[in-house]
Amino acid sequence: MRLEEVEALTSGRLQSPSAERNKAVIAEILSPLLSDASLVLEVASGTGQHVVHFARVMPAITWQPSECDDECLRSISAWLALEAPPNVRAPLRLDVHDAHWPPVAANAIVAINMIHIAPHSATVALLRGAGAMLHEGGLLYLYGPFRLRGTHISASNRAFDQQLQAANAAWGVRDLDEVVSLAREAGFGLQQQSAMPAHNLSVVFRRSARPRSGSGPPRVGAG
Repeated sequence: MRLEEVEALTSGRLQSPSAERNKAVIAEILSPLLSDASLVLEVASGTGQHVVHFARVMPAITWQPSECDDECLRSISAWLALEAPPNVRAPLRLDVHDAHWPPVAANAIVAINMIHIAPHSATVALLRGAGAMLHEGGLLYLYGPFRLRGTHISASNRAFDQQLQAANAAWGVRDLDEVVSLAREAGFGLQQQSAMPAHNLSVVFRRSARPRSGSGPPRVGAG
């Protein structure tokens, strides 16, 4: 979420304007990428709007929302109670910094508008946890604003970064090269990046083969 006012609806539901705007375009990107997935973990599910929409347009996939914020967990549950999607599990409490994530046999992990509204340690923890959970070929999808080679791609992203850091000095728009490097250390290779509306990016990583014992770190290519 872009630090926008989140509207409180009935029965504990929250509504984010940015989630409402971007849920369809993100689903268009995800649908072909997840054609072989059976279970997808969404990290930092926020209000729950994304997972309800994804479940509707990708009904063959089982979705597992998760959050660490109590108000968001209530909102996700309220959206699920209202929409009653048959392919969404009850939300899990998950903080990416946890040493052990809940045992979810996911084929893919999705994190939307998370790493910039969190400390840098959350990016490291997300990649570490995803690397431990996913098997070879597993997909990790990130969406949000990024800097490219240290430079903001728009004046609005620069202003947003300043807004984030004013709210919390540990927050901020991350540099994609740094995220790719951290992902490589966690066993992921960059598969693709796509420009999205409002100067955001869709970034897709794939889990590399796990190394044999004693064979050293995994070798990760760019595709």
